[in-house]
Amino acid sequence: MSPAPTASAAPDEASAASDDFRPGRARRDAEATKAAIIRACRHLLARHAHTDITLKDVAERAGVSAPLILKYFGNKDALFSQVMNFEADVETFLDAPLEDLGRHMVRHLLTGQSERGTDPILRIVFAPLHGEQGDILRANFRAQVSDRLAERLRGPDAGLRAELAVSLLLGLGVMYGIARGPHVRSAPVEDVVERYGPAVQEQLTPGTLAG
Repeated sequence: MSPAPTASAAPDEASAASDDFRPGRARRDAEATKAAIIRACRHLLARHAHTDITLKDVAERAGVSAPLILKYFGNKDALFSQVMNFEADVETFLDAPLEDLGRHMVRHLLTGQSERGTDPILRIVFAPLHGEQGDILRANFRAQVSDRLAERLRGPDAGLRAELAVSLLLGLGVMYGIARGPHVRSAPVEDVVERYGPAVQEQLTPGTLAG
């Protein structure tokens, strides 16, 4: 008597199995994992010196294995060089017309903190923790945030005005994310945007408040 034929997988099971191996899904999963690792590294860098953080610490925070971090980033220094780079964040941070950029940056900073627990520029506050790596963080911040903002401004003292605008944003980020001011944190985001955005905008396009 010949053996009973093996039952084939149900169509939905087969399609689900094939979905697990779709290249597009694999790429999305890899990008999500990398993003989680970056977030974990940023979180730790905001609380500990660079030299005190191990790959094991990052892995535990991200919910992955240390070998997986090595697979994606190569080594600890390569991972930290990405975390100390503002290039990806500043694209969306400055992505608004100049006349509305102050409000946009305030909104972006607050929603990043409240919805994702991240801040596009606040990492610079922790540069003194990181020794030589802190110097890299400062240099990246100047080139990728302050100087890039200054390039968009018209009129005299563009560099000074850009740094003053960024200073206002850093102050708000510290109050919201580090001092955790209860009134700022409980206020509607758009309320803070309307109150604080014009002060930032005044440095970008002088005369805004006077008008």
